[in-house]
Amino acid sequence: MPSAETTQSSVHEPDPVRPTKDDEVARSGSELIGGPLGRFALVGTSWWTPVRIIVLVAIGMFALGLVQKAPCYNGGWFYGAGSQYTHACYSDIPHLYQGRGFADDLVPYFDRLPGDMEYLEYPVLTGVFMEVASWLTPDGGSAQSQGQWYWFVNAGMLMVCAAVIAVCVTRTHARRPWDGLLVALAPAFALTATINWDLLAVALTAAAMLMWSRGRPLAFGVLLGLATAAKLYPVVLLGALLVLCWRAGKWRDFGRALGGTAAAWVVVNGPVMVPAFDGWSKFYRFSKERGVDFGSFWLIMAQNSSDPLSTDTVNTLGTLLMLLCCVGVAALTLTAPRRPRFAQLAFLLVAAFILTNKVYSPQYVLWLIPLAALARPKWRDFLIWQACEVMYFLGIWMYLAYTTSGDAHKGLPTDGYHWAIGVHLLGTLYLCAMVVRDILLPERDPVRKAGDDDPSGGVLDQAPDVFVLGAGAYPPRDAVPFESPQVEWGAPGADGRSL
Repeated sequence: MPSAETTQSSVHEPDPVRPTKDDEVARSGSELIGGPLGRFALVGTSWWTPVRIIVLVAIGMFALGLVQKAPCYNGGWFYGAGSQYTHACYSDIPHLYQGRGFADDLVPYFDRLPGDMEYLEYPVLTGVFMEVASWLTPDGGSAQSQGQWYWFVNAGMLMVCAAVIAVCVTRTHARRPWDGLLVALAPAFALTATINWDLLAVALTAAAMLMWSRGRPLAFGVLLGLATAAKLYPVVLLGALLVLCWRAGKWRDFGRALGGTAAAWVVVNGPVMVPAFDGWSKFYRFSKERGVDFGSFWLIMAQNSSDPLSTDTVNTLGTLLMLLCCVGVAALTLTAPRRPRFAQLAFLLVAAFILTNKVYSPQYVLWLIPLAALARPKWRDFLIWQACEVMYFLGIWMYLAYTTSGDAHKGLPTDGYHWAIGVHLLGTLYLCAMVVRDILLPERDPVRKAGDDDPSGGVLDQAPDVFVLGAGAYPPRDAVPFESPQVEWGAPGADGRSL
């Protein structure tokens, strides 16, 4: 007989969500491995827990992404400018080993680079990542062999980041561990993982969100500060927390998160910013001075205009559009019939940051994939969006093949590339629309329909509203706290053992 204490704790233990029961696409896809598991199937009772399975799947998909780059290993990155596009295996990593002074042992941000670039144009923590990889790259050999080794070393380090992302996403929603498969099996994740160094910032952001979901705002802030020191986009998550904590009255927790973010960012940037300001500020100057580039609607406008907008004008208009999106998200948060989930707002704001930007590089999809898995864990919508991203991934390389093939014109012409950009943008907007619909109609939200409130919300989970606007919202201070579903002792636990 179980003790009274065990029985009482077990009564409140929520039933894990089985995607093959609640998601028709997941149920159909499970037929490839024998179909949905039964109610009493024992999954996760041995070493094969959901976290370990998902991490292994993520590593396997990452390895397939490495294989996809195989046509570029032996010369494509170095001698065949066109072949790295026709085979869709381009990566910045081997090119920047020589081009940014790592092969010559130049110190990032302190030593000037030959040519017009002057200094490394990446944030400090990403520069540290690149420098550490150069230390691990074997010396000697030809420039080609060193570039290959540098790519392999970075690929190994980025694979660790991919595993961290899989673990963090899987553990963020305790009742929904199998949602991590959305990240592990995302085709765009495998295809773009080694184009650049974005996975470092994505891993730190995913870890930060895990800490927030566990009610640790200071740890969240520290990790978010580190993520912002690796890439700029993670800082927008503070905007999501600002309006959520405003509605819930959780100002002390927001203050801890903000303080931790600022402190971590200063600790990383200070030792470079003070003695080498010109090198440190190159990233910010480059971001401002850079013209419109691949993947953005600004590029379509520029290439179809006889008098394109200046870079300063695009910067101003892009900033205004982003501010309008922030105001819209804030209004949505404060007037929604139920307080939005943290992951939903995080996804919307990062998507707005990318959509309004003057460049939407193919690897930027990595920023959104973990957030999408938490914000809208629905396989149909996720796969529609991923299909759009894969189409764009192929489109950009075919367009670059066209522009580098001279009179041969092999690849995708400009008009075709514009269609690829359109599909790319519409896919992201489609997923944003689904998330907004879930916020306006909480009963359609897959997470809340399964009985949760805000599993990624930490202190916001089940918290009553303090400040809301609009007649349709929960009344201030009178919102009924969410009650977790109760199950009897002996039912499946919250460790994801039932798929």
